[in-house]
Amino acid sequence: MNKKIWIAALLVTVMAVAAGCGSKPTAAPNQTQGAGTENNVTEVEGETITEPVTAEPEENTTPTESTEGSSEGTTTTTPPSETSTQTPATSESNEKKTITVFYTDEEELELHKASAEISYASDDAKYKAAFESLQQSKDAKLVPLWSKEIELKSVQFKDGALTLDIHMPDTARLGAGGESYALDALKQTFFQFDEVKSLDLLVDGQQTESLMGHVDLEHPMTRSE
Repeated sequence: MNKKIWIAALLVTVMAVAAGCGSKPTAAPNQTQGAGTENNVTEVEGETITEPVTAEPEENTTPTESTEGSSEGTTTTTPPSETSTQTPATSESNEKKTITVFYTDEEELELHKASAEISYASDDAKYKAAFESLQQSKDAKLVPLWSKEIELKSVQFKDGALTLDIHMPDTARLGAGGESYALDALKQTFFQFDEVKSLDLLVDGQQTESLMGHVDLEHPMTRSE
């Protein structure tokens, strides 16, 4: 009896062992591994063993520029503006005026008047331009009484008094009639300016008794009413 029970128990044990060896489960791959992992599958003695292998990330071959480093190591120079900050020079505008100028004829018989246009930027320049008009004529029949050899050294005007300082070479001197006409032409030319009340003519800074040695020279000459 005991022998039968022992044999039955042995058979059950053998059957259980046989059933276990014929149905061993295969390990499923790990479904929770990330996209960056790979599985190595190894079969050992009829069993499949899956070993997770982590793939190394690819190295980024593109160098990354450091914003902070580039800002410190690079100096940006802004080119200067093309716009010039210099202020343009403004020249004083010239005024133009038509005046009456007096000459004589070729025989020095009388005075003749003519019109001349002068350009000036100040009162002193106006008087200088008027004197230069006495030294030149566009009409061959009108002869200047004031030679171009005469130098106007300075012009001064103050409180209605105009002073002209000239240098006169001997070659610019005239006879008695010419000297008289020259002084009349000078007075009539400058007294047409309303602001001029008197006119004093100096020779090399000195008051002389006569301009050319024939006619007395007043100091100053005044406007005749």
